[in-house]
Amino acid sequence: MPGEVESFSEDPHHSLIGESLVLTKNYQHILALIFALKEINENHQILPNVTMGFNIYDSYGGRWNYHATMEVLSTQKRFIPNYTCGIHNNMRSIIGGLYSETSLDVANTLLMYKVPQMVPHEAYQYRGIVQLLLHFKWTWVGILIKENDGGRFVRLIFSTFHFHGICVAFLERIKPFYFSNLFDDLHWLIGTYYVSMKSNANVVIVYDSNILHLRLLLHLPKMEMVSMEPEGKVWIIITQMEPASFFYQKSWDIQVIHGALSFAVHANEVPGFRYFLQTRNHFLTKEDGFIRDFWEQAFNCAFPNPFDSEKADGTCTGEEKLERLPGAFFEMSMTGHSYNIYNAVYAVAHALHAIQQGQLNQRTMVNEGRLNLQDQQPWQALPLSLCTERCHPGYFTQKQEDKQICCYDCLSCPKGKISSQYDIDDCFACPEDQYPNKEQDSCISKIATFLSYEEHLGISLATLALSLSFLTILVLGTFLKNHNTPIVKANNWDLTYTLLISLLLCFLCSLLFIGPPGKIICLLRQISFGIIFTVAVSCVLAKTIIVVLAFMATKPGSKFRKWVGKGLANSIALSCSLIQACICIVWFAIFPPFPDADMHSVAEEIVLGCNEGSANMFYCVLGYMGFLAITCFTAAFFARKLPDSFNEAKFITFSMLVFCSVWVSFVPTYLSSKGKYMVVVEILSILASSAGLLSCIFFPKCYIIVLRPELNTKKELIRNKKNIE
Repeated sequence: MPGEVESFSEDPHHSLIGESLVLTKNYQHILALIFALKEINENHQILPNVTMGFNIYDSYGGRWNYHATMEVLSTQKRFIPNYTCGIHNNMRSIIGGLYSETSLDVANTLLMYKVPQMVPHEAYQYRGIVQLLLHFKWTWVGILIKENDGGRFVRLIFSTFHFHGICVAFLERIKPFYFSNLFDDLHWLIGTYYVSMKSNANVVIVYDSNILHLRLLLHLPKMEMVSMEPEGKVWIIITQMEPASFFYQKSWDIQVIHGALSFAVHANEVPGFRYFLQTRNHFLTKEDGFIRDFWEQAFNCAFPNPFDSEKADGTCTGEEKLERLPGAFFEMSMTGHSYNIYNAVYAVAHALHAIQQGQLNQRTMVNEGRLNLQDQQPWQALPLSLCTERCHPGYFTQKQEDKQICCYDCLSCPKGKISSQYDIDDCFACPEDQYPNKEQDSCISKIATFLSYEEHLGISLATLALSLSFLTILVLGTFLKNHNTPIVKANNWDLTYTLLISLLLCFLCSLLFIGPPGKIICLLRQISFGIIFTVAVSCVLAKTIIVVLAFMATKPGSKFRKWVGKGLANSIALSCSLIQACICIVWFAIFPPFPDADMHSVAEEIVLGCNEGSANMFYCVLGYMGFLAITCFTAAFFARKLPDSFNEAKFITFSMLVFCSVWVSFVPTYLSSKGKYMVVVEILSILASSAGLLSCIFFPKCYIIVLRPELNTKKELIRNKKNIE
């Protein structure tokens, strides 16, 4: 019940805006009710020998819901509920109001009487609002709701919003607007305006019975009551609030609510309704007690005073045409809410018909169609409504402490991870064959790479390897041409030729590291690297040992004379090489190298290369070569000042110094390189160490053979030896 009883001691037109004023557009609801009953009563197939009638009760904006309900249950024209005296309403059903609050208040009383009530189902509208917000990613919204109303709406909205991650930035109550309290109400209205406009929620849901308060709110800048323009907001209004206007709003600019969104109520063009509106004599019908107020406010005229014979300006003539009214005040086509009333009347009639016939026919419901929202393009002017700026792809959300879930910080994805959607909770890694782009919002397919002959680096290394190979062939040809000269004979030409051939193969084996890796190629790489290099170093070691033994054998009574000879040198070179060959055989039998695709070393590439199979075996091969090189270097270093005509021990010392320096620096450089550059480091190490042996050992001898042939004689050899002694 209302808190106080209205006395009606003054004209209600001047007490409360929107309470007793006629919302002219909604007058069509009454006409739709009358038209439906007219069709039913004229159709003898539906309810023969039965005439349906109606009573309309005003709830005064919901404040008199219970009183109006009790009037329905009372004797006609007397407020005596539950008593049958005089002419009593033979009530069969009630068509509820547009708002669920009105229908719920009525249901609280009618529940005891088991009177059916036809009401619109608002749950679909709430679901539609949620889907609309989620479609446009509007997760930060404001709410304006009618005071003392909408409690069910608030409960449903809040529970649904939280489930879908939508947050409420503000909730303001819309107060009734009284002329008697004009200045206080304007002060409240201005405060509500600033709350709405200063909020960064660009979407506001308005739950009110009519659009007056929203239009008045947005009309404040025109009245110069506020300094901020109502720009950048999307107003979502409920279906019950049609964009109808009161008579005094004709001059108001409707542009302020352009862009507002509302769900359309389904309607069809009802045959005969427009003709009914055009031909009905609205003034002669006794069934309509609203026509006088409607006509005066719709056409801005006044009915003549029966006691005044003069006709004043602005007098209603009855000849005004409904079709001439603007759509904001009246429509000739049946609106969605009027169509619902029209269908509700027919539903009651058919239910009564089924009862009258003694059976209830199952009626097939019309399949409900759902309108799909059009895909929005980035160029359309729909605003965002968020607590914070959206986290773009490439970022992820981190909740702010002590704030709602819609308020968060945006952090960049960690290196190597991406996010491809807005407002994602965490970033994720790309598949192995893809890598994040610069913006970290998508994955790009990696390109398979290897050191090839088609790129400048591969061509350069191949050219260098072939040049050094050609140079080695020239040195070998020079020695073969001068095979019988003292300088060639004096240095064990068997080891010399073996060493030169080994160096030639070392240069050529570097070519195996260029090009696409295959199973055979990977095996040949390691065989050539492991065995050929060992043969070369073993030959240098054998030459060094022979130099030392040769000096020791020159001393009188030396026991080392029997050791000096080609047999010992060849045995040393062969045995050292066989040990490395055994290591390689074990390596290839247990953990053979194989082609591999490295997905992780280089972020943007799939590096095709050879996997050593066993890193330990690979480093065992390197370690054994290093052991031979250090042994050779040590022996040559101590023998560098021995009396040798051509100082071969000194040259071996330099060559081993270069060799060891290259391979000592190889390990950290190799481990710190990535992708195909690891192969480049290995090729350069092979070429550099081999070139060091070639240049330090053979270039001084080639200099004498080619440029100083006078020194390449037995006489010069003996003379130099005596001078040294």
